[in-house]
Amino acid sequence: MTTRIAIDCMGGDHGPSVTVPAALRFLKDNPAVELILVGQEALVRPLLQGEEANSRWRLQHASEVIGMDEAPAQALRSKKDASMRVALNLVKAGEADACVSAGNTGALMAISRFVLKMLPGIDRPALCPILPTADGGHVHMLDLGANVDCSAQDLLQFGVMGAMLASAVDQLERPRVGLLNIGSEDIKGNEVVKEAAQLLKASGLNFVGNVEGDGIYRHEADVIVCDGFVGNVALKSSEGVAHMLASLLKSEFSRNWLTRAVAILALPVLKRFKQRLDPRRYNGAVLLGLKGISVKSHGSADILSFYQALARARDAAQNRVVERIAEQMAHLPAAEVS
Repeated sequence: MTTRIAIDCMGGDHGPSVTVPAALRFLKDNPAVELILVGQEALVRPLLQGEEANSRWRLQHASEVIGMDEAPAQALRSKKDASMRVALNLVKAGEADACVSAGNTGALMAISRFVLKMLPGIDRPALCPILPTADGGHVHMLDLGANVDCSAQDLLQFGVMGAMLASAVDQLERPRVGLLNIGSEDIKGNEVVKEAAQLLKASGLNFVGNVEGDGIYRHEADVIVCDGFVGNVALKSSEGVAHMLASLLKSEFSRNWLTRAVAILALPVLKRFKQRLDPRRYNGAVLLGLKGISVKSHGSADILSFYQALARARDAAQNRVVERIAEQMAHLPAAEVS
């Protein structure tokens, strides 16, 4: 089955200079994919020179661009022909199965919600990226910044959405769902988290209980549920630690001639270490809870990083993530959905 992806070519810090080459590389590697490149034709067309016209890609002109620092409400009201919005309209119209953008996060969330609408039983969309784990696997974590204040019902819905995503793309029959907390005991956490734990226990999901911050990377669960405030702080803290480790290793290996010689011997190990922690390999957060697939790429994404976001969109579309979430929500007890 062919998967059609609409790409906001103008979004992100680098715009078409990254999104278009990444799209063309992804197209060559994935014969069952078709792409719609959305953006200002005068800027996108030159990057397509030498590319043979075929039925697997087309250029859709969009006259406007949403700035990375633009207010989401203003972008929603005034830029109806922005590349981001045109790409999402293609998903709504059924011309594309997913949209990928590296643009303004707030604008993408606002326009995605306005254009695609929410699934029945879901109150808020949630950003769900994947994070690497010590055993070489990965964990799905949500929410990572879309909702800073959440109710227990919101956290339950995040658990359902994350479980359906993990089940679909990782082929896990019953993915383990954990609730991020300050301790593993049931008595720990604020009232919202305690209530969410009770709802998750009764949901029919494979709920494994509370998970502390270090349990994320020990792969104690396949899905970690949290509100967007806590999730974003956890993510940025983890990224900071990773950068600090890389900087310290480089500094220590550069200390003198002996450490530089040791560094040469350790180079294969260091390369593998860097590859395993390379955040570009985990780029692309699916905005779950919508009646369509919208994927957020890092704004600073390079070609490899944006390529990975396209892969996230393909996997979510091919594995019917939206339909799975809708089906699971329909089976929740009425008391839990309300």
